[in-house]
Amino acid sequence: MKISVIGTGYVGLVTGTCFAEKGNDVLCADIDVKRIEKLNNGIAPFYEPGLEELIKKNFQKKRLTFTANIEEAVQTSDVLMIAVGTPSDEDGSTDLRYVMSVAESIGRFMTADKVVVVKSTVPVGTCEAVRAEVMRVLAERGVSYDVQIVSNPEFLREGAALEDCLYPERVIAGVQSEEARQLIISLYRPFVDDESRILVMDVYSSEMTKYAANAMLATRISFMNELSRVCELSGANIDLVKKGMGMDRRIGPHFLNAGVGYGGSCFPKDVKALIKTASNLGSPMSILQAVEDVNLQQHDHFFKKVQNYFKGELEGKTIAIWGLAFKPGTDDLREAPALRLIEKFLYYGARIRAADPIALEGARKLLSFESRVQLLDSFYEALQGADVLVIATEWPEFKGADFAQVKSMLKSPVIFDGRNIFDPVDMARQGFDYISIGKDPAFQRVVQTGSHVEISNQWLN
Repeated sequence: MKISVIGTGYVGLVTGTCFAEKGNDVLCADIDVKRIEKLNNGIAPFYEPGLEELIKKNFQKKRLTFTANIEEAVQTSDVLMIAVGTPSDEDGSTDLRYVMSVAESIGRFMTADKVVVVKSTVPVGTCEAVRAEVMRVLAERGVSYDVQIVSNPEFLREGAALEDCLYPERVIAGVQSEEARQLIISLYRPFVDDESRILVMDVYSSEMTKYAANAMLATRISFMNELSRVCELSGANIDLVKKGMGMDRRIGPHFLNAGVGYGGSCFPKDVKALIKTASNLGSPMSILQAVEDVNLQQHDHFFKKVQNYFKGELEGKTIAIWGLAFKPGTDDLREAPALRLIEKFLYYGARIRAADPIALEGARKLLSFESRVQLLDSFYEALQGADVLVIATEWPEFKGADFAQVKSMLKSPVIFDGRNIFDPVDMARQGFDYISIGKDPAFQRVVQTGSHVEISNQWLN
């Protein structure tokens, strides 16, 4: 099948590459000429494990090509996918200018009937608006073609996007005709071993499903983060509570990690958009507003742990930060908690020495103007001369750290762990003041006096 994907951002490029891998003839289009030049040279514009290799493989087999010519993309495809960005406006609503611009281009360049699949995350009613825009432009041209719009939201996890795209847990599609339903089934049949995992529904429900799924995951994160504060005050251990909750099959173990807050390109944006949609419809979502509020509070809560350690005096202190990306496995810095922390540290006069295995290039673009920020290739180099270490992203590389070296390089053996990577008891044994999330700071100091700590930590292994 000939597929054109308009938009070579995260969703578009991963989707196009995976459809090419399944044997389709895929043309990825983008108005960003420099990006297209890079892609034609086999260079992915962002980091995603395995993506660049898969691009090169399918490019060499001539199943995957790239163009800046949108007209070509519209006219040469059996199926046209829209995968452009939908950023948030200042009021939290979704900015649809890029989606509607593509709709206008489709209407302008169509020369035959077309099936348009909307992969972009869009509010309920957007697919209807896309079709109306295409039909408006066709009417202006004085031509008539059939246009079918399908809602087909993506559910890709950054850092595991190829797995999610090639072996999806489920495929959600909103259609308006039997023809479109059959097309979606044939399109995704190579991706699933059971067609029951292709869930076809109406367009409105499909559009809502994407927002509802992300909002639910964000809700779990904020619930655990708020609960972690209660654990700190009550003496409970959030990691043990998490394990006890996760063993309940009605709850399950996923998205129960307390931390410094969620970030990225999806959760913050999609939570805001659903809040705005609900408000516009006269049915405000108070729970979801609380989810957003708790997430912002969690950044502040963790920052204050560091600030309080220095008795409010951060001026002139040097903070080492391990991890900049919003999560491991990606170079995505959008809404990254680490950047929010850096902003706060700088505001109060601190200096920053930060390291990340993947995200340094993007971080340099964002932070190059700030003389008090040093971005370093080595995690250990980031520790040199630092007063304390802050862990903001749970990169697996950190788990194998040489703590004797860490201790020797820090001015004082203090670690603020915003991702609960390490065992407080082990950190205490190695002579660190270890402050994490959801645990009474005194928890680590009971090693010599109470056996319950030893027993409790065995449950975490």
